[in-house]
Amino acid sequence: MRRLLLAASVCASLSAPVVAAQSIAPDVFRALQTSQAAQQSGKFAEAEQALRSVQTKPGSLEQALVWRSQAYLAWAQGKTQSAIKDLTQAFNSGHLTPEQVSEDRLNLAKLHFSGKNYQQALSYLQKAVQSDEVLEMQIEAWQGLGRLDKAVPLAERYLQAKSSISDNWLQFMVGAYAELKNYAEAQRWQKRVMQRSPEQLRSWKQLAALQQMAGQHSKALATLRTAYSRGMSFKQSDLDQLLALASASDQPWQAARLLEGMLSSGLMSKGLASQERLAQLHWQARDYPKAIQQFTLLAQQTGKGQHWLSVAQLQIQQGRLQEGLQALSAAEKAGANLQQVRSWRDWAQSRLALEQVPGKQVALN
Repeated sequence: MRRLLLAASVCASLSAPVVAAQSIAPDVFRALQTSQAAQQSGKFAEAEQALRSVQTKPGSLEQALVWRSQAYLAWAQGKTQSAIKDLTQAFNSGHLTPEQVSEDRLNLAKLHFSGKNYQQALSYLQKAVQSDEVLEMQIEAWQGLGRLDKAVPLAERYLQAKSSISDNWLQFMVGAYAELKNYAEAQRWQKRVMQRSPEQLRSWKQLAALQQMAGQHSKALATLRTAYSRGMSFKQSDLDQLLALASASDQPWQAARLLEGMLSSGLMSKGLASQERLAQLHWQARDYPKAIQQFTLLAQQTGKGQHWLSVAQLQIQQGRLQEGLQALSAAEKAGANLQQVRSWRDWAQSRLALEQVPGKQVALN
């Protein structure tokens, strides 16, 4: 919010309706006029001297007008705290006209806002005449207080009346709704961003990320596929970031499902690292049949002992002891860690021996 430095306007204050039953002493009248003229010419020292040259009666209209002139003079010089002090006194004096009260209420809000005293600014804005400027300050003040739940409804009202909306406002609405975990509304605003930049991959990625956070995995994948079909170039880091979002949700099955879709659709190459990642995600998600299938494929492709050892562990844990022992033999031949192979073999063989004892049932952990 750009702070507006408003020059003092005392002419209206000196009119008959303002004075009402009171009168202004000639020396005070001249001081106010002299100060105003000096301030408008940028001669702040002369303006201050003119105001200091007069004495006013406590509780009088003249005192209120001098406070008001001092406040706007201080504001013009960037003396925010002095401006707040004097303008508050004038505002609370009970001598100002309704027009002056309305003007000073808004300016007190601006002064407090500029000092990031958002709560005080909001207290003045609450009774201010509604305008775009007031709404903007209210939105920013609530945002500054970390209350997006208060800022967003005001922003909706503000933007509803606009024939065109800036990119900054669109991004604000997307981010605010995402922060509030209202992903449906965040997506709605993100789609408006995409309408302006349909060829920017970043916009599509952001929509996919919002869909992913909302648990809409098929939609997220469809969004990426659409972007891919438009000829946009995907970096490995782009896809990794989306998978990281799924993994970060503590639900690895979501990441596994998304990665499977990427591999099958060609969004991600079926390299060794991707296949290993998929196998691990299935394991973490406790989808043991798929994990066994994926690690078996890897072991057959690479011949690595570690892959065969993973197959063996999964088979044994699922109670398929003979299959596990066969995988351990393959792991040993492929150069897997012998200590680990012996440990798992001893464990599987001991379970097999117990199973052969009549009446014995073994619980596998």
